[in-house]
Amino acid sequence: MIRTFATLLAISLPAAAVAGDFPSDRVTAVINAAGFEGDVAIADSIKASDYSAARYSYVGLLPEPDRGWPDGLTWRWASVTKQVIAILVMREVERGTIDLDQPVATYLPAFASANAGTATIRNLLQHRAGLPNPDAGEEMGLPAFYRSDFTGSRDPLTGFCAGPVTGEPGGDWAYNNCDYMVLGAVLEAVTGTSWDKLFLRDIAEPLGFEFAGAYPGEQFTRWGIVDGAREQEIDLSTYSAAAGLYGQPDDLLKLDTALMRGELLGPEALAEMWRGDPALGYMALGQWVFEVPLKGCDDPVKIVERRGDVGAVQVRNFILPDRQMAVVAFSQKKPFDFGEVWQGSGFAHDLLAAAACPVETP
Repeated sequence: MIRTFATLLAISLPAAAVAGDFPSDRVTAVINAAGFEGDVAIADSIKASDYSAARYSYVGLLPEPDRGWPDGLTWRWASVTKQVIAILVMREVERGTIDLDQPVATYLPAFASANAGTATIRNLLQHRAGLPNPDAGEEMGLPAFYRSDFTGSRDPLTGFCAGPVTGEPGGDWAYNNCDYMVLGAVLEAVTGTSWDKLFLRDIAEPLGFEFAGAYPGEQFTRWGIVDGAREQEIDLSTYSAAAGLYGQPDDLLKLDTALMRGELLGPEALAEMWRGDPALGYMALGQWVFEVPLKGCDDPVKIVERRGDVGAVQVRNFILPDRQMAVVAFSQKKPFDFGEVWQGSGFAHDLLAAAACPVETP
């Protein structure tokens, strides 16, 4: 049951439930109560990527500007791109071509950062490398690094990301797109293939993604709405390996279920990537991993979370490995508050509780 162009282009469609006892009415009620406008897809089994098991989809989208056909076919994945980069890095760890605890300079001798010889690959994955932050300083609603009038260099080895450092590697984490821009360069250095082509070769093509890739190249990614108005145009290619991928919600479900099935990483590499560190707010490698109570569930639920936000579009990718479930949500409209799952309330928590827990708390 692959989504058709007509479904993706629809302005508003009711939720669609498939075989099984999946609680679609509860999920739909959460979506409607929150006034959510966007796209939600849920895989209720690790078999769901081939659509032989229970699956749920909801599409309730605002009209797109007329940019040609098929408009609104894909979504920007924003920083879920970082989760993909972490997978690609861990595949090289398995092959022995990358050591997580080696300095970046081992793989990128031309990296001009003062931290190149001390910041490790693990530091980059956990945002603890002390690199400059391209999101610092905002003018006209967009940081200078991502604007068309940026006059500096975006070369990850010698440009902005190699500039004045912000701290010593290995300290507290500080979210930073430069970390993953540099990781993209590391992947190319050790494989001889650019990060975006690695994504297509090693993930998108084997898993059968229909419409996915990296910017530039996508003309019909869904826009976002800010305070009732269309957001400003953004050159998404400037985010590169930090937030430069696009695709469908179904593609993320395929990615999530393939991870749970062990198709992309072996058990040791997956366990390492999903080892959340309590001292770092349960940050793992390229994602957050933690256990929290969900309303209606008897025991705490293990959650792998990756979030993203570019312009007005927000994305949440949740994997619940012990329950063999994945939940993907793209919000098209700002302001919209997903909330925090660990706080026990809010849209993200209520969505996961409705999907994963067998009974509601009275």
